[in-house]
Amino acid sequence: MSKVLEFYFDFGSPTAYLAHKRLQQLSAQYDLKVQYVPMLLGGVFKATGNTTPVAVPAKGKYMLESDLPRFARRYGVTLNFNPHFPINTLNLMRGAIAAQRLGCFDAYVDAVYDAVWVEGKNMGEPEVVAGVLAEKGLDADALMNLSQDPEVKAELVQNTDAAVERGAFGAPTLYMDGQMYFGQDRLDFVEEALRDDGQ
Repeated sequence: MSKVLEFYFDFGSPTAYLAHKRLQQLSAQYDLKVQYVPMLLGGVFKATGNTTPVAVPAKGKYMLESDLPRFARRYGVTLNFNPHFPINTLNLMRGAIAAQRLGCFDAYVDAVYDAVWVEGKNMGEPEVVAGVLAEKGLDADALMNLSQDPEVKAELVQNTDAAVERGAFGAPTLYMDGQMYFGQDRLDFVEEALRDDGQ
């Protein structure tokens, strides 16, 4: 029986990007279904009193120059620091919910994550977003229009509130079998659980 892992994410987090890439690998290797739950990281930070690690200069330097590149090499994926960081991801996260509703989520999430963390594009600018989506064969107008729908906006707020209620304080936050895992550097524990269950 497939395991289901809930993945609360925000495109603005490089660690959530690495988790996305690693979860794709784990899904191919194990009987694992990943349910993506878009949330707004800024809302989680505000609700929990947390802040981005890069707010501490020494920690940010270590993460961006040493720790995250190590994990990218381990996973065999590309990670480039975005020169426009931090990016306002509000509309991107609304767009993720729109993509779920329009049935093009997988292509959308890959396109946006690669644009932010591989190509270094300023995805806080609507015209850049439209260009990226169109380049990937997605209906940019439909996605961007639906992202402004009141129901979509409300769903993002609800997802963010639900994450906080479940104990999330940052991204990525993952849930499987009633267990919470925080950070892409804890995915070894997820894989361990999959192996133990014979997945």
